Amino acid sequence: FGIGSSREHAVWALHDYGFRVVIAPSFADIFYGNTAKNGVLAAIMPQESVELLWKLLEEEPGREMTVSLETRTVTCGDVTLPFEVNDYVRWRLMNGYDDIDLTLQHEDDIAAYEKMRAEKFPFKPKTIPAKHWAEERIESAREPEDNWTGPLADCGII
Repeated sequence: FGIGSSREHAVWALHDYGFRVVIAPSFADIFYGNTAKNGVLAAIMPQESVELLWKLLEEEPGREMTVSLETRTVTCGDVTLPFEVNDYVRWRLMNGYDDIDLTLQHEDDIAAYEKMRAEKFPFKPKTIPAKHWAEERIESAREPEDNWTGPLADCGII
């Protein structure tokens, strides 16, 4: 699932429509990473399990399905099936962390670094103006010779 959907917009569309879980036998790497960053679980299940869930939902449309990130299971009716999810992704989703939350966990370290940098380098970086070179006439690399006898000399190209 998600092959060809390398932009985050694919996950945003699912999230905005209300999806919080996508179940499939496999996911494209970039799509899988984007789901975790945007609060959507990409649950990996064997093809047979996915087909069984479809069958159960087709038999009884509107049937509830419960996904437990804690136990890594999907329950539909009397059937409970396991799914795979990366430990880091699971931790991130269970805690509701996005990239900003993860960065803010290091706010004190970032502030200390910025303070040290300001003391060690008390100037602000600035753009250096482009150097203007004097104009210089550039000649052709070589002028063709009339008496050239190299390869293709007799075909009239030169």
